[in-house]
Amino acid sequence: MYELIQVSERCYYVQSPAKIGLVRLDDENVCLIDSGSDKDAGRKVRQILDARKWKLTAIYNTHSNADHIGGNKYLQSQTGCRIYAPGMEQAFTRYPVLEPSFLYGGYPCKELRHKFLLAQESDARELTPEVLPEGFEIIRLPGHFLDMAGFRAPDDVVYLADCLSSKETLDKYRISFLYDVEAYLRTLEMVKEMRARIFIPAHADAVENISELAQYNIDRVKETAEKILSLCGEPRSFEEILRGIFTDYALTMNFEQYALIGSTVRSYLSWLKDTGRMSAEFQNNTLLWKCEGSV
Repeated sequence: MYELIQVSERCYYVQSPAKIGLVRLDDENVCLIDSGSDKDAGRKVRQILDARKWKLTAIYNTHSNADHIGGNKYLQSQTGCRIYAPGMEQAFTRYPVLEPSFLYGGYPCKELRHKFLLAQESDARELTPEVLPEGFEIIRLPGHFLDMAGFRAPDDVVYLADCLSSKETLDKYRISFLYDVEAYLRTLEMVKEMRARIFIPAHADAVENISELAQYNIDRVKETAEKILSLCGEPRSFEEILRGIFTDYALTMNFEQYALIGSTVRSYLSWLKDTGRMSAEFQNNTLLWKCEGSV
């Protein structure tokens, strides 16, 4: 873990729970794509930089989930590097309590205020094309989170952030966190047609052809939608639907999974309602959801 892997003349990634991209800008200066999950991850990245006498100039965050921005504060304090984040992700990076608050739908209890959901704050600026090094391109990847972005770096290497999960993860958990189902499916269809020297997803193996994995993720999204519809042949409350998902997918309920999967299920319900496949009504002061068709 935290091994530096070179994939082209200038591009690398650090093998970690959420892969960290590293690009050499010249013989001395480098930039990072994300920073890992916490201060310890930042420290290990700093050791990699020091061993090669590289200077960190900037961190380009793909999005603001804690496992991608957790090393920001340490690395910024140690190196003085600039930090950039796209769109609304900038606010969550500067005020990270927004992540567990957003997931839970209110003030997060202490079981949700930990480093896996609550990173340390960092001084992020807005990510725009103008702040990128020469040879970089922003790739908009909405769906998984608010305004997630990836990058096409020099040497035609594409860093894909969290827009894909590995087959192993999907087979084990069956459902992955996402914010906007419609946008996510559009992103996956776009990624499926992309070509590059190599693709580096944060939570799957680096590959030369991403099409098969993109389609696998698309199929699992549609499978989850069908599962939710099948649970709602009769009007069901959100809690009943969530319990059905956890039971049928053999998941274990705790506060963190309740927040992550619960937020995801709400996003599916919104999408299914907006596309006419689910109806919602209030009965006895309870919001009930009912299937109106199939995906």
